Amino acid sequence: MPELSIILPAKNEAEGLRRTLPVLRGAYPDAEIIVVNDGSTDETARISVELGANVLSSPYSMGNGAAIKRGARAATGGILVFMDADGQHSAEHIARLLAKLDEGYDMVVGARDSDGQANFHRGLANAFYNTLASHMTGHRIDDLTSGFRAVRAERFREFLHLLPNGFSYPTTSTMAFFRSAYPVAYVPIPVAKRVGNGSHIRPFKDGIRFLLIIFKIATLYSPMKLFAPIAGGFFAIGLGYYGYTFATTHRLTNMSTLLFSAAVIIFLIGLISEQITNLTYRRDS
Repeated sequence: MPELSIILPAKNEAEGLRRTLPVLRGAYPDAEIIVVNDGSTDETARISVELGANVLSSPYSMGNGAAIKRGARAATGGILVFMDADGQHSAEHIARLLAKLDEGYDMVVGARDSDGQANFHRGLANAFYNTLASHMTGHRIDDLTSGFRAVRAERFREFLHLLPNGFSYPTTSTMAFFRSAYPVAYVPIPVAKRVGNGSHIRPFKDGIRFLLIIFKIATLYSPMKLFAPIAGGFFAIGLGYYGYTFATTHRLTNMSTLLFSAAVIIFLIGLISEQITNLTYRRDS
């Protein structure tokens, strides 16, 4: 097994790190443990140093995705494990991810069950995201937003430029791996109750942000799966309206023409986006 690097993005997670880091060090004494201190105002950095972790500190909060990118760039291991610093993810489950990775996968994700969701509304939203992403990729996605995952460092670094600085780096990285034909697997894991402060995710604002990211990644992944149905919908509405106006007034109205034109324009935008996507994912020799 190549050298292992365990990366924990942390913002005011002193209490969670007090519990997580000693267990990690005991389970993986030879692993490189990196805590990315994302502008914390508590003792996150000091505790991480005292418990033997390598600490990368930001002078202000840049976001969860930015912390992931900084940690991935600094890591020296051939295998990267990302996990939360709030005590929700257990060190004992890393072995299950690594065992699955050893079967030939490039990314293995710890998939939470319904009991691992923060609340009913978050669980419902995640189920919607999983369904939509599964449709876009053509692969079953069990947990699109799980931050507990093991990846091959070389593969993951190919997509650092695509990752957002805020939340939902899991969304972007998962769909990018599928788009590039890198095998992804899911391993069911239980999730403990977080330690310390509440979640940094704001349900309404970040929910809309997650949805926007889904559509942004959808256009980056397979644009025609998004644009073609929309174009078809406009065409169908235009055709139906034309049928109605022809039957009642025996003429083609401006509204029908507008709907037909919108359908053609949206379809052509989808074709252009498809070509841009192919260029984005084309690898240099």
